[in-house]
Amino acid sequence: MWAMLGHLSALSELLTGGVGNIVGPLIVWQVKKDSMPFATAEAKEALNFNISWLIWGVLLTIVIIGLTFVGIGLLLFPLLWAYPVVWIIFIVIASLRANDGIPYRYPLTARFVT
Repeated sequence: MWAMLGHLSALSELLTGGVGNIVGPLIVWQVKKDSMPFATAEAKEALNFNISWLIWGVLLTIVIIGLTFVGIGLLLFPLLWAYPVVWIIFIVIASLRANDGIPYRYPLTARFVT
């Protein structure tokens, strides 16, 4: 259950305005790091994913805004709307896997915390 909460805690971003996606998994990791290795590993994975996803989101936004001046960026604006939907889908998949006791590795994720 704690492994699943490590992933789902990232959804607290929707309530906190942008900090919960990193703080949530960080709290789960720090609270359970000595007692639950699987929950610790999944919370670290969620933390790495959310840090990476934040970086990818900033880069995507900069590129789309930059390309808007050329005209191509207007065609890419739907990506900015799809981006949070894909983020939620990945979190739900990871949470379900963790609840079943299966480790999950997010795609496009840099491993900042090991």
